[in-house]
Amino acid sequence: MGKIGQDLELQAMWTEACTGLRDRIGRNNFVTWIEPLQLRGVTDGVLRFSVPTRFLGDWVVRHFAEAIVQECVRAGAQVTRLDVALARPRTDADGAPMARATPAPRAGTGDGPGAQVDIGPDTPPEAEADLPSGPLDPRFTFDNFVVGKPNELAHAAARRVAEGGAITFNPLFLYGGVGLGKTHLMHAIAWELRRQQPGLRVLYVSAEQFMYRFVDALRNKQIMDFKQLFRSVDVLMVDDVQFIAGKESTQEEFFHTFNALVDQRKQIVISADRAPGEIKDLEDRITSRLQWGLVVDLHPTDYELRLGILQTKLEAFRAQDPNVVVAPDVLEFLAHKITTNVRVLEGALTRLHAFASLVGREITLELAQDCLADILRVSERRVTIEEIQRKVAEHYNIRLSDMIGPKRVRTLARPRQVAMYLSKELTAKSLPDIGRRFGGRDHTTIIHGVRKVEELVAADPQLAEDLRLLRRLLSS
Repeated sequence: MGKIGQDLELQAMWTEACTGLRDRIGRNNFVTWIEPLQLRGVTDGVLRFSVPTRFLGDWVVRHFAEAIVQECVRAGAQVTRLDVALARPRTDADGAPMARATPAPRAGTGDGPGAQVDIGPDTPPEAEADLPSGPLDPRFTFDNFVVGKPNELAHAAARRVAEGGAITFNPLFLYGGVGLGKTHLMHAIAWELRRQQPGLRVLYVSAEQFMYRFVDALRNKQIMDFKQLFRSVDVLMVDDVQFIAGKESTQEEFFHTFNALVDQRKQIVISADRAPGEIKDLEDRITSRLQWGLVVDLHPTDYELRLGILQTKLEAFRAQDPNVVVAPDVLEFLAHKITTNVRVLEGALTRLHAFASLVGREITLELAQDCLADILRVSERRVTIEEIQRKVAEHYNIRLSDMIGPKRVRTLARPRQVAMYLSKELTAKSLPDIGRRFGGRDHTTIIHGVRKVEELVAADPQLAEDLRLLRRLLSS
């Protein structure tokens, strides 16, 4: 077989292996770690790849080497291990660029064994146009974000940052519970900045990725490369920053990276599941820096916002299938019943749509109750401690940070005990778990608070009425 035939056979093998890898490790992992690989060939049973960065190569070897070899064997290759090396520009005798090796087919393009793969010149690492950013979900744009009262300030602030003009607040800190739209807004900012200013260096990473890259740089004595990467960006976006809490060395590097970017007047966007002052084991100096700019809370969704989200989702389904029929009361029913998590809410409608399409039935209220019995049963009991804390704080007109904080004055202690009591009654969390959500208090403190409320409620009609009202608010 000639050289061209061998290259085509190698390309077909790698394309087939990539199809298996996408299914095996998931699309996000495939896009982040496998797509950048360039397959250079097979020699003596060794798969040889070039990689754009040493970090990516080390990560692939540690976490995906076995899966890559196994999928290549399934695709017909006689290989036992892989080898990676940094990409270098290759030239012929006249100095002209030579063809590069076969890259991994891009996810989501319908690649199969016969897919076409672009061939072009090698690009040296220092000439890379794209940062090693985390994958962005194409669904998470501003066009697909439903705005309501609970999230309108966060949306407006995110829009302002995405305009890319003069920095008005730095950092923008977005926080809220699971499924309220933090990551959606983060991705939307990144997409919009890239659309408006393609040359802008926008780096989006999770706090976990920041930590892994930092640890990897320390181990491989590449800390200057790490610093150069994170301090050369125009916009740094770090998702779920609470995960660096308690990691001393990572916090130290994050602190210096933050300061360096602010000094250069570069934009920083951060997200977390709670306000900066409520993240346990986060250094005070980092907490202070995170509070410099605009701190915005994404509140739990209200009925109107949940209904709007469902209507938007249904419009997307109808754009693909105009024959979708949904009874008018179904969306209202779902918006009333599934209150804690937008992802669960959208997932419920997706399940209904799939079921109705497969069996050819109209989506009625009766069908919804039958098809979604498990989700509805869980949702009826899914009151979170964070939601209880917010409702109690609003009811007694105190700040959420004071309820969780150390102050013991009566005006704060009683609402705190009420929130502890309701957390014990309405959630399945253990006493230590509840204590951690109340500023790291010991479980004995929670027991004391619960018993205190139990003792007082029989003799205090106002407290009993407060509890009845709060239970009703939390169950609506």
